[in-house]
Amino acid sequence: MQHQQPPERRRVAPWADKVFSLLAHGAAWFTLALLVGIIISLIVGAAPAIRHFGLGFLWSTDWDPVQEKFGGLVMIYGTVVTSVIALLIAVPVSFGIALFLTEMSPGWLKRPLGIAVELLAAVPSIVYGMWGLLVFSPILSTWIQQPLQSVFKGVPVLGALVSGPPVGIGLLSAGIILAIMVIPFIAAVMRDVFEVTPPMLKESAYGLGATTWEVVSRVVLPYTKTGVVGGIMLGLGRALGETMAVTFVIGNFNQLDSLSLFEAANSITSALANEFAEAGEGLHQASLIYLGLVLFFITFVVLALSKLLLSQLRKGEGSRT
Repeated sequence: MQHQQPPERRRVAPWADKVFSLLAHGAAWFTLALLVGIIISLIVGAAPAIRHFGLGFLWSTDWDPVQEKFGGLVMIYGTVVTSVIALLIAVPVSFGIALFLTEMSPGWLKRPLGIAVELLAAVPSIVYGMWGLLVFSPILSTWIQQPLQSVFKGVPVLGALVSGPPVGIGLLSAGIILAIMVIPFIAAVMRDVFEVTPPMLKESAYGLGATTWEVVSRVVLPYTKTGVVGGIMLGLGRALGETMAVTFVIGNFNQLDSLSLFEAANSITSALANEFAEAGEGLHQASLIYLGLVLFFITFVVLALSKLLLSQLRKGEGSRT
């Protein structure tokens, strides 16, 4: 029986490979050029404030457009504190959601619950802000802030953290709203990376008598730690850069009277949203751009620390083996 020769593949023209290579390289270099361009534009815009205030801008609490005295400590503090509060709430909740969806959820509930989590990510931030101001703030004031003040009144450290008027807006309110906003992002990433774990590894662990938590902690998390850290960094980036929702509930107060989580405060993004349109040319506008440069630097530091953490985890694995 005569074997039929397979049809010859038609070779793509050599110029097509060159065009594809140029487009791929161009996209990569365009991204890098865009990043450098943003940094340069921020430095040029903030140059008057950098020359006038120097690094003292970072730890000064002054913000007086009339007398042209500006400092970014209040905004930097508000940005960092609200983001930390958001992560402290969002990471455990997101981990629980992802764990339930991948390991414990019944089949009929897995898909609807997954879709519901993803729909939360599609809600506009201004809707979260309006809901936080009109609905959540009164609930927070009545059922959380006032009871906490009653319980921790007179306690040295905790009493100071919950002091101030319990009006439902401030750092704690902004942090909780941010947590609600970033939970869908972190949970979706964690769920996807948990599902990447080979089923044979998990089934082998279950076959040896491991519990669900042991499978997750000793099999799933070590296998997917890079994706888990990436999801957390994605949520932190969203929390650091969120504008409208924070503007509604943080209070927009440019003074740092105490370290209470109930005090009205401000963040870098809310300060930019509230003042940039009305800021005249000069130190006021340059100081706002300086704040944007500081936010860019904070994001860069967070990304660098996450990369360092992952490299240390890999070294730890190598030493154990």
